[in-house]
Amino acid sequence: MNRALALGLILAVGSLLSAQTNDLSSDQGKLMALETAWNNAQIHRDTRALDSLVGDHYIYTDYDGTVMNKSQFITDIKDPSFEASSIVNSDIHVFMYPNVGIVTGRYHTKGTYKGKPIDHWGRFTDTWIFLDNKWQCIATHTNQIKKPE
Repeated sequence: MNRALALGLILAVGSLLSAQTNDLSSDQGKLMALETAWNNAQIHRDTRALDSLVGDHYIYTDYDGTVMNKSQFITDIKDPSFEASSIVNSDIHVFMYPNVGIVTGRYHTKGTYKGKPIDHWGRFTDTWIFLDNKWQCIATHTNQIKKPE
């Protein structure tokens, strides 16, 4: 009887760990998809989509030291002098914690700024929390890099 109980406990714990791993994998996939949706929203200046992706107390720290809150970030996206034609992420890593995800990676932005072509490479760190039944980005930090690593 003790063996049967021990075997039952092992199976239950294994099942629980498997379910947690699937949840982590699912959340990692969701965050990667949200990062792609973010890029698309920036390209199309979809401020409604961006508004739903970032939390109310969002903080953005740009590679040049500029710090913006949510309202400033959304306003900046509307700036007609910058036009992104492509924003692509690579080397993405997602680190999960209870109700928190940290996403790091590289990005490559092409487009124009004040009519002049830009070809910008950078690294980013996004901090996401699961709040009110949805993932929301609460902080972003970017660094410019000269060339792809």
